[in-house]
Amino acid sequence: MTGIGGFFFKCKNSKELVAWYAKHLGLKTDDYGSTFWWKDGKANDCSTQWSPFAEETTYFAPSEKQFMQNFRVDNLENLLLQLKEEGVTIVGEMGSYDYGKFGWILDPEGNKIELWEPIDYIFK
Repeated sequence: MTGIGGFFFKCKNSKELVAWYAKHLGLKTDDYGSTFWWKDGKANDCSTQWSPFAEETTYFAPSEKQFMQNFRVDNLENLLLQLKEEGVTIVGEMGSYDYGKFGWILDPEGNKIELWEPIDYIFK
């Protein structure tokens, strides 16, 4: 793990909630939430996402929790192979997008965890 990639949670009205956080806590928000920028140990620009999701989203499935964590990782493909060998439940197939690669696992309590090998500069 190289850092927290994001915190995602379900809410009744994501647009209203995003506006509330912008107004009262000063978060710079867009339709997806807020991006926090920081530097890693090698002075690379890194991002962490804070994103409210619609209450009816199925993105967190098979978890029934109201939230999902996202962790930044290096070499997602190798990590998923290692986790599979260790008996960790892998959810679905790895996805590759312009902003990085994604994989999903379940922890022992059924919390879905998103693993992200990011391409940070896409968000600037």
